[in-house]
Amino acid sequence: MYEPILEKPKSFFDIYKEKSGDQTITHYCPGCGHGIVHKYVASALDELNLTDKAIFVSPVGCSVFGYYYFNTGNYQAAHGRAPAVATGTKRVNPDSIVISYQGDGDLAAIGTAEIIHAANRGELMTVIFINNAIYGMTGGQMAPTTLVGQKTTTSPRGRNPYNEGYPVKMCELISQLNAPIYVERVALNNAANRAKAKRAIKKALKLQAERKGFTFVEVLSQCPTGWKVDPPDSLKWIEEKMIPYYPVKVFKDISNEAEPYPEPKKIVSGNELLEILGIKSEEEKDLKKYEIPKEYRNPKIKIAGFGGQGVLLLGVALAQVGMMEGYNVTWIPSYGPEMRGGTANCSVNISDGLIGSPVVEKPTILVAMNKPSMEKFEKDMVPGGILFYNTAMIDEEPKRDDITKVPVPATKIASDLGNIRVGNMVMLGAIIEKTKLLPFETVKKGFEYFISRKNLIPLNEKAVEAGMRYVRENNL
Repeated sequence: MYEPILEKPKSFFDIYKEKSGDQTITHYCPGCGHGIVHKYVASALDELNLTDKAIFVSPVGCSVFGYYYFNTGNYQAAHGRAPAVATGTKRVNPDSIVISYQGDGDLAAIGTAEIIHAANRGELMTVIFINNAIYGMTGGQMAPTTLVGQKTTTSPRGRNPYNEGYPVKMCELISQLNAPIYVERVALNNAANRAKAKRAIKKALKLQAERKGFTFVEVLSQCPTGWKVDPPDSLKWIEEKMIPYYPVKVFKDISNEAEPYPEPKKIVSGNELLEILGIKSEEEKDLKKYEIPKEYRNPKIKIAGFGGQGVLLLGVALAQVGMMEGYNVTWIPSYGPEMRGGTANCSVNISDGLIGSPVVEKPTILVAMNKPSMEKFEKDMVPGGILFYNTAMIDEEPKRDDITKVPVPATKIASDLGNIRVGNMVMLGAIIEKTKLLPFETVKKGFEYFISRKNLIPLNEKAVEAGMRYVRENNL
């Protein structure tokens, strides 16, 4: 004889302390399938001894409060973005067991791109997809998986395939991709199918632990509240309505022949990463080895011009060199669809403190490579700011009298050097000579990071020197 022991899986919290109200029960409605699936996930983690490695990712939906229940790592993701969050999580924690737990409105609607591309890349994660054919959390609206003729709050006459299209079959879609190794649809309508669901979830997690590849388990789950039926009738509805359209079976299983993914590359130490990026370590930082005039410290920089003038690259160069000098930096671009001739601008922050936003709306330094850019952004500059403008393409003086003006014929200087496209580096030289913000020696070291064609580095170096020389010789 044996005595059965009934207890929660250790992967569950004993008491749901994060939850308001009664902390001994879940927030799910009576008869909901989420609690059953949660139990299967937690039991599998216990049985496979994976709890300490597990990270549960739950986006918007009924499962949004997954962190109430699972005694694992937990992320709450934006609507539909769980596969993207799970991808990043797995890549920076390659030894973890990552579970993307999503509903049909989340995964098959707003998150379609994320799930398709994560599966196509073969990300080493397990996706648990709860299909109850509606948006359960927000009132029972029609979802991508809502059946033809099914009535919801947004399809009161029933889903019409000629108006809303046909229900999306996610297992069928995912299984057509090369990378996924295991794709199965299960159901919760009876004991036999629940046993299969438990086995499928455990298998999917085991394959992830073996580094075999992307695994996907779809669960046909009941939603008595959203369907407006009693819990027993909801189980019948799965059997009579859902399973005929969504067949319960294994759609793909190549796990036996799948080779384990290569072991992840060694995670470098902090100092090794600094060395790779060309950033000074804490011991090497000496930000006061040259004096930066007070008015030019912690600049908020806007750089603007035509596409093809190297506007974005100039911003990248400033950010890279600033980072190498140990500053906090941000760079964010804005550009039109044209490859050449369109408008482009970028925002750069270089600061020895925290940066609140990467977007520069009130620049302390403006670099205008053409006339339209000066006309557009000059008015936004803070009083006392400094304007570098390309007189080779701007034939009028700036209008502001409360700013410092630095006219530089950057395009002409670049042309004299033999390549009009290094006008941006001429302007870089003018900036560092005028402001003393960054040392030329660090700029030279930075070329290898932001100049992709190494044979052009000498020309770019000459361009920076020419810009510096122009500022000095003209007492700007």
